[in-house]
Amino acid sequence: MSFFKRIFSSEKKETLDKGLEKSKTNFFSKLTKAVAGKSKVDDEVLDNLEEILVASDVGVNTTLKIITRIESRVASDKYLGIEELNQILREEIAALLSETNSGEASEFVIPIQAKPYVLMVVGVNGVGKTTTIGKLAYQFKKQGYKVVLGAADTFRAAAIDQLQIWADRVGVPIVRQDMGSDPASVAFDTLQSAVAQNADIVIIDTAGRLHNKINLMNELTKVKRVMQKVVGDAPHDVLLVLDGSTGQNAFEQAKQFTAATEVTCLAVTKLDGTAKGGVVIGISDQFQIPVKYIGVGEGIEDLQVFNKYEFVDSFFK
Repeated sequence: MSFFKRIFSSEKKETLDKGLEKSKTNFFSKLTKAVAGKSKVDDEVLDNLEEILVASDVGVNTTLKIITRIESRVASDKYLGIEELNQILREEIAALLSETNSGEASEFVIPIQAKPYVLMVVGVNGVGKTTTIGKLAYQFKKQGYKVVLGAADTFRAAAIDQLQIWADRVGVPIVRQDMGSDPASVAFDTLQSAVAQNADIVIIDTAGRLHNKINLMNELTKVKRVMQKVVGDAPHDVLLVLDGSTGQNAFEQAKQFTAATEVTCLAVTKLDGTAKGGVVIGISDQFQIPVKYIGVGEGIEDLQVFNKYEFVDSFFK
């Protein structure tokens, strides 16, 4: 398909290739064995491919969708060998991601016309939530946007301090209160400050506790309601940050958070340290929520806008 002929930004693509190296190597070593000695894609190859996709944390339901699509292609076109199968995989997975509008962008831009654009970030502790916020602030500032951060994860002093470090590093203002303060109060103050400063983007960090879903739901609902007193349609997006290296546990976190609040987009981090890159495909499909950002390294530039063509090209290169 022609979209794989696109010329990608070389530096970004090299980082993505490197970040997905473990996932790609793991996948292709298994795929090579699955087609060894085969002259055509038969039922045995498809059964093996199904096992490989599930083992790559694509997820059972999404894997079955992919296999069904490939079976249809094989039945009509009689594709042979690993190269043809590889190409079909790329095309069908890109098509699957298109159904959730995942990977449509290529630059860090505000997705809607709103000023300020308010992004509320959710996710459990340890997934890279605060780091993702810091890197987002850096990328948006680099694009010329005026960014304000809000430290509404007030249950951990470390979370507030970590966000302060990122604000200082990136050179953007932060609104914070003491540990134990009301998160909704921090969000309210952050939006008031952002409006006063004529900011373009507000990024609100929130607590990452899942031990009591009802409490989490009530807290996030309150934060939203209080923000709307300042900006009527805030938040414009709720970004769920997931650790890609946890595989199936990331699916469970997505399930819990989507039950607790309306998640509109996803960021999947730590893909460079794992062979579980397939989780990006599975989570996007299963929850019908677009993946917006991926983390493929520890550097400040290594948070990327998720582009499905670049991702699939790197994964199946």
